[in-house]
Amino acid sequence: MLFPSPPVVSPVPEAEAPRDCPLCPRLVRFREECRAEHPGWWNSPVPAFGDPDAWLAVVGMAPGKQGANRTGRPFTGDFAGDLLYATLARFGLATGTYRADPGDDVRLEGALILNAVKCLPPQNKPEPSEIATCRTYFEAALAQLPKVRVLVALGAIAHAAAARALGLRPVHAKFGHGSEVVAPDGRILLGTYHSSRYNQNTGRLTAPMFEDVFAKAMEHRPG
Repeated sequence: MLFPSPPVVSPVPEAEAPRDCPLCPRLVRFREECRAEHPGWWNSPVPAFGDPDAWLAVVGMAPGKQGANRTGRPFTGDFAGDLLYATLARFGLATGTYRADPGDDVRLEGALILNAVKCLPPQNKPEPSEIATCRTYFEAALAQLPKVRVLVALGAIAHAAAARALGLRPVHAKFGHGSEVVAPDGRILLGTYHSSRYNQNTGRLTAPMFEDVFAKAMEHRPG
């Protein structure tokens, strides 16, 4: 399956990194290795996906190698996306049939997905300097999304990045599954364990647990 051109239209195009973003040398090297190994994959910064008028932002850590780095759409193509898109559909935030392919007919309504780090990191572990560097794009995206009132962060790294972007010191915004903190401007940050295969297989995260966090988010949906 080839993805030679952007597979999705970003809801925040002016906040996207260029295809050959040079800012993080380690991620650039890894990107070039992936391009050599898998020339038909996306292998570039992954754009945000969803509704430009979203009130809810789902924040991931970074693209997965077999998922977004391959397909070019957040949480698409790997195990983590199965639960996420099913949950969004359950709460009326997604329409269409998710087939783990950016060519499916899934559309988000009132929600969008973006990552704290836009490029694939080795071993799925971005370094602090890379998170800080990519914050430029993350904060620019949020600045273009004035209707976003609730952020659901998947995992501790995404939660810390979102907290900083909201003007919160991570030490005052402790991460935990089901955690909730209010930013100075009134926006709400919710935390959940990541929907990774490991967390689901070990029982650290179950579908009902994940749904509980989105149910809490729905309580803040604009009327």
